[in-house]
Amino acid sequence: MQRPVETFTTEQAELLAPHFTNLDQPVFALVNLPETVKGALFARYSRYSGTLRQLYLDEFADSAPTSGGDFEGDEGKRAAELYDRIFLGYGDDSVAQLGGMHIAIEWVSNILTKVIQRPRLAAYLEQSTRYLSWDGQIPGGGYRYHREAALDANYQASMDRIFEIYSAALPAVTEWASAAYPRGDEPEGAHARAVRAKALDLLRGLLPAASLSHMGMYASGQTYEQLILHLMASPLPEAREYGRMILSTVQQVMPSFVTRVERPERGGEWITFLENRAEAGRSWSERLEIGSQEQANPGPSVDLLRVEGSEEDLLTALLFESSGQSETEIRAAVVALSTEQRAELLADLTGERANRRHRPGRGLESLRYRFEIVADYGAFRDLQRHRMLTVQWQTLSPQLGAGVPEEVEQAGQGDAYREALEVSTQAWRRLTDQGLESHAPYALCLGYRIRFILDLNAREAMQLIELRSGREGHPTYRAVAIAMRDRIANAHPSVAALMTHVDETAEPRLERMMSELRSEARGG
Repeated sequence: MQRPVETFTTEQAELLAPHFTNLDQPVFALVNLPETVKGALFARYSRYSGTLRQLYLDEFADSAPTSGGDFEGDEGKRAAELYDRIFLGYGDDSVAQLGGMHIAIEWVSNILTKVIQRPRLAAYLEQSTRYLSWDGQIPGGGYRYHREAALDANYQASMDRIFEIYSAALPAVTEWASAAYPRGDEPEGAHARAVRAKALDLLRGLLPAASLSHMGMYASGQTYEQLILHLMASPLPEAREYGRMILSTVQQVMPSFVTRVERPERGGEWITFLENRAEAGRSWSERLEIGSQEQANPGPSVDLLRVEGSEEDLLTALLFESSGQSETEIRAAVVALSTEQRAELLADLTGERANRRHRPGRGLESLRYRFEIVADYGAFRDLQRHRMLTVQWQTLSPQLGAGVPEEVEQAGQGDAYREALEVSTQAWRRLTDQGLESHAPYALCLGYRIRFILDLNAREAMQLIELRSGREGHPTYRAVAIAMRDRIANAHPSVAALMTHVDETAEPRLERMMSELRSEARGG
């Protein structure tokens, strides 16, 4: 295919070359530019008749350095003026979606990682409680858990005891796993790493939610603004402190995106609104007597609360994009099909799925499921990462109980595990009795259960269920994923049948062995 090719003078090319990956192709990347300039370029682009490179020459080149050096933080006069007019003056929030940045967020509690990871349109990584040992000391000494002035010596003694139990149990469970799953013909290194991962998997439920992690994050200016506001409205001092640090970091790179945060009439009012909204929820829960009262331990569960859509909706939606007719006419044609024809149509539209990344089209989004799940906090942490669906969760407490993994019992560490859970519960109660309800979840082990909602369409359900049922996954969230598939099968058998990459293997195994073998084959 022939496309127009832009040409530039030598002087123009010198201005463009440091910031665009090529000057003669229709696809290119912007490089060596402040993030705000990138966003401003695209914001202006929608109302500019020429090309992006020409826009840069016409309106931005005179206020940006000509070299490809590091000039982050220098937004450029043109970009700053544009944001002041469009973002602040016109209130066009979509402009703030057009620039992004990477930040590291270190030494943050597992409680706060879930709050930080709540925005949908962002990318995160987090240190794993499954594959890293958490028995080391932090700089300056002490185990790796959150501390602050409000958390007294009793809290610290409890956290120290939990970490002592974890540290003592780890070599014992590792030795048991090595004997229970002896090495066959796989490389010694791969087997050792898989055994280690098995032990860490089994014991991660001991770690308190106060355990400290490191995070990486990439997000748009809009996402950072909303995240900062939610953190600053939190009752947790840790959240407010990190909100201020994230704000300071974003201000160094793309300050125009977060200009509104510190303005009393903008960010100040937002924070007050969020605080009032949270208080209204607490007040009405008390008024309706549906607060966090003591309750019987129900054990883990997966309940499908609501289903929206039918097989006719699904087939109609799958056909819509390839048809030239209205949805009403498409539906009439679908309704006229026999059961066998419908099955043939669905199979053809789904296609041969060689792996779980081969997903059917957006027609599956016409069906929706709302699940209420009770699972341990560790499993919740992994399932919560699927941010393109709706996730809601209640406050972590000991009310829903915790279980001891069967293999921990087999390893002779069941009593130690139960002791850690009891120490955790008592610390939670002391904090609650002191009026520190917001701080109390820090004290609880990740093995305690939490109730949460996953509300998702069928396409999202397929992605989550096939991914999280994988044989290398943690047994607790694998069980949740398979149970979700089974509940969908009761409502929509044809949809559940599409999930051909669900792994239901139940025998005991070294879950990470396949991954370790692949790593070994790659030489690392």
